[in-house]
Amino acid sequence: MNQDTKPVAIVTGASRGIGAAIAQRLAEDGYQVVVNYASNEAGAQRVVATLQACGHGAIAVEADVANPEDVRVLFDTAERELGKVDVLVNNAGVLKTMPLADTSDELFAQTFGVNVQGTFNTLREAARRLNDGGRIVNFSTTVLAKKLPGNVVYSASKSAGGAMGAG
Repeated sequence: MNQDTKPVAIVTGASRGIGAAIAQRLAEDGYQVVVNYASNEAGAQRVVATLQACGHGAIAVEADVANPEDVRVLFDTAERELGKVDVLVNNAGVLKTMPLADTSDELFAQTFGVNVQGTFNTLREAARRLNDGGRIVNFSTTVLAKKLPGNVVYSASKSAGGAMGAG
């Protein structure tokens, strides 16, 4: 953990929902938080404003986790603005429910890009840059056990991403 400052956490997909709640909890636990977003800048800025209004350190950083260069910039910005990263929370994900026959190649690529390549990109960068004693949390889904209709691509991507948790 950072010795001279508060510890730093990156939360991917933190502009709303579960990611925003994770960012809030980490801030309450004393972390400075990087609120990562891919497209919802307004949501990310709302999360940051809420955290800052409560006296917490927080910044918003746009980065598509499916893009390795964006992930490098995400870590660079975190280190420059807040300090070396202590915690990575892989929360970003794509879930679009539809029958397999209606799933486009573009949706397949987007889902695997964020849910699998994105997890790989952030894990690889964290392996190179996380503070000694740092922690990584990867989110998966209960959908895997339920085998719900319309979730074939999502389930496959989350299964692949989950397999990286042991690396």
